[in-house]
Amino acid sequence: MKQQADPKAPSGTRWRGAVGGILAALAGLAVGSVAAGILGTPQTPVVAIGSAFIDRVPPWLKDLAISWFGTHDKTALRVGILIVVVILAAVGGILAVRRYWAGALITIGLSAVAIAAAFTRADSGQTGFLPSALAGGTALIILRMFSRRLEPLIDHPDDAVSRRGFLQLSGGVALGSAAFALLGKVVGGNRAAVASARKQLQLPQPPSLTPPAGVQADGAVPWATPNDDFYRIDTALSVPQIAPADWKLRIHGMVDRELTLSFDDLLKRQVIHKWVTLTCVSNEVGGDLIGNALWSGVVLKDLLEEAGPSKDADAIQSTSKDGFTAGTPLPTLLDDRQAMLAFAMNGQPLPVEHGFPVRIVVPGLYGYVSATKWLVDIEVTRFDQFQGYWTPRGWSELGPIKLSSRIDVPGGKKLDPGPVTVAGVAWDQHVGVSKVEVRVDGGPWQQATLATDASIDTWRQWHWTWDAPRGNHVLQVRATDDKGNAQVESSAPPAPNGATGLHTVNVKVG
Repeated sequence: MKQQADPKAPSGTRWRGAVGGILAALAGLAVGSVAAGILGTPQTPVVAIGSAFIDRVPPWLKDLAISWFGTHDKTALRVGILIVVVILAAVGGILAVRRYWAGALITIGLSAVAIAAAFTRADSGQTGFLPSALAGGTALIILRMFSRRLEPLIDHPDDAVSRRGFLQLSGGVALGSAAFALLGKVVGGNRAAVASARKQLQLPQPPSLTPPAGVQADGAVPWATPNDDFYRIDTALSVPQIAPADWKLRIHGMVDRELTLSFDDLLKRQVIHKWVTLTCVSNEVGGDLIGNALWSGVVLKDLLEEAGPSKDADAIQSTSKDGFTAGTPLPTLLDDRQAMLAFAMNGQPLPVEHGFPVRIVVPGLYGYVSATKWLVDIEVTRFDQFQGYWTPRGWSELGPIKLSSRIDVPGGKKLDPGPVTVAGVAWDQHVGVSKVEVRVDGGPWQQATLATDASIDTWRQWHWTWDAPRGNHVLQVRATDDKGNAQVESSAPPAPNGATGLHTVNVKVG
């Protein structure tokens, strides 16, 4: 008489099903990466889902991610997506042991989400959905292979042949997935080609890479931020790869004549080299989403005047290769601040992560309304005719930088009593900083010594010597701009137009 099967799969079968589901999902992701490389699209399943998530995330969640992970927010997002996929795949694998269709529904659902996400991306093209579709198909096939291997173990947990078959299949799928993942990096050769083109690029060099004399204050961060240390905040989960030979910029819209420029056209024009401090609107009070670099490029004002903007135009909409858009007030591009199309940073071609081959740099504006990376299109228009990427997400339209200051030293370590150097930076790009003051424990404000002012478009460093007594103390800093306006002391979050408040540091002496 045949023994009645236990309606609940044994625990050994369940964990094997979970492993099978996870391996099926990873195999699908590996195939998707190869397909993306062959098709020349950045839309792997993880990138498609992650990019769609970034496009829809509310401002408060964006700020929370940046406060938690800083410039590693995209890595955290990728890891988070993979964790969710692994968990769902494990559940699907367990279900598929007894009812393949139940596990398959989870795989189909994940694939459908990735396909739909790819369709929403401006840089997806006509084939951007295929990597996710192929990933889903691969995962379904391998999931079915695992379910067939494991079905005999439901009734016969000690079936050595089936267990051995599961191990052989698992090993084969794992090795195949690793091979496909490696192949995905190889066939995605555009990244290597762009890196090679960037390395070979010969650009006009600035007269000097040395910061101006006297700009560095003792104890403060380096006045010139190295490229590797410069903050990166953008919406690109997969960094656009554009070779200079393939780059084109179209300037159109409310203009007398449309312009189309190649990278070589840009290099034939007059090049300027300018120190400019950039700040992210997501920077919290005392935060480090700010950096100062020597940018090289072409003055955007000259190109716009050549195109002849309409008198009725009040903005440009700049567009990145990945579809990001920013709305910038036209007057800020036509005044004396020398907003530029930058192609070099600290004497080197732009790092790919910072917009290679060309980005916009506008002194005095937060990056979300101005600093478009991987620039491919400029439309002269009006603010009442469009909205940039962040405006409908709750951020203000114009984005002027707010006067702010920060204490860099002393840090959190215990201090010895006596003279202590307190130092940091202050900034108000395209306005300038005229005074910095420090106070201890809410006492009177003490004027700090300012380092040399290189430009109103760069941050300004400062230092102050404090005769520190024993005990716990609170240090605060405030700045005054070149127009005599003091820094706003009341606290406000970054959204919708930049944080305000006094940077406060707690120290222990003795």
